[in-house]
Amino acid sequence: MFSRKKTRPKSAQLVEAWECMDSGDVPGALRLLRAGADTLPLGEVALVVGRAADTAGFDDLRKAAKKLAAAPESADAQYAFGYACVERGLSYLAVPALREALRQHPGALAVVRELVAAYEREGRHREAVEVLARHESGFSDWPDRYLLAYNAIMSGDLDLAKRHHALLPDPQDEMWIPTRDRQRRMLDRAAVAAPVSPLDTQDLRGWQYVIGGTVLGTLSPFGFEAAMTGRYAWLQDSHDQCLRGLLRLKTLLDSAEVRPGSVSLLPDRGSQILGLAAAEVLGLPSQPFEPGRENTVVIAYDLNELGETDEGPEILGQLFERAPGQVLHEHASNWTDPPVITADSVALLHQMTIAPWEEQLHADEDGEMDPAPADDRPAAHIAAEIVGADPTPEQGDGETPADPDDRFAEFAAAVRGTWLRGDRAQLNSSGPVPSSQFH
Repeated sequence: MFSRKKTRPKSAQLVEAWECMDSGDVPGALRLLRAGADTLPLGEVALVVGRAADTAGFDDLRKAAKKLAAAPESADAQYAFGYACVERGLSYLAVPALREALRQHPGALAVVRELVAAYEREGRHREAVEVLARHESGFSDWPDRYLLAYNAIMSGDLDLAKRHHALLPDPQDEMWIPTRDRQRRMLDRAAVAAPVSPLDTQDLRGWQYVIGGTVLGTLSPFGFEAAMTGRYAWLQDSHDQCLRGLLRLKTLLDSAEVRPGSVSLLPDRGSQILGLAAAEVLGLPSQPFEPGRENTVVIAYDLNELGETDEGPEILGQLFERAPGQVLHEHASNWTDPPVITADSVALLHQMTIAPWEEQLHADEDGEMDPAPADDRPAAHIAAEIVGADPTPEQGDGETPADPDDRFAEFAAAVRGTWLRGDRAQLNSSGPVPSSQFH
């Protein structure tokens, strides 16, 4: 157990975090640690983390934090703490500890790999590239050169990625074969996307396709130049937006020359509603989802919501491997908490969304915002309203680049030869296009 009286942090920010712990506010304490993770004294950080780990029942992290608090200059303690932080989802706290351990032991590949893992989980791919490149003379092709190529892709440096991918021999351990194949598909997708998409730090659609094989239907018309770059932070969704997403799906299928024979309906309410609307928009019959069905469009409103249903986890597992001709379309995909599988088509990226049929806020006669009750009508009734909605894009703030239908169709046609290939592995990074997010 960590003593609350004998040993306390001295740094002002850490004192505040300690006080959060006194009041039982573990998330508040961790938010404060995130804000100063790279500069706060490691030993004092360990004091706060140890208390948080004790509260959460994370015995491995508690022990590692206790060890670091007692010997903050010890490289062994720093490594153990960093490793435990990565395992417990606190990678931002792992980075400074592992970086210091590596400074003390240059060339220690175990530390390099753990630091790279922490950087990856924080989306700091450029820093992962830099630390790997410094140790190229001593590292192994698998995993080190692979990691260098992967992080080069995720940081937007395709030339570096291609160079190192070309140097990779076939892995002797079969566990690396799916990983190698995924990386190869990423580079293949980049090759066909580059002629029609800039693949710069604002090209959200291009990079979503390269890193995940997802064709993104629409861009947020708000906050593009204010660090959102096409993603939504918070969205109160509408029937209009649902229809626009389905029409982009139709354009994608037509342009990619994919001819599904049906729409498959997933069991959660949001997917049922959107799936029935999709069947009307695409002119296809609808039927309940069955694993392995070929030549069908599987419609999900939000795959995370599907995963919360009784049947959801099993269905998501069945969708990991793509059946021939099967297309998975997700309307609202959470980019800060990505679903366990990655859809082939996504209408929009968000951090938090309220579906049109859920309880939403609306202005009353006095301009006050009041919650309107959820729409509990049958799914078919709501689907009919989506089909009859207005798909005209919102004007927004005028900063988002124009995204006309013909340009979207051009992109879809250009990438059709590499679309719908391989598995639907989870996408754990936002890639080279940064956006602001709320913690």
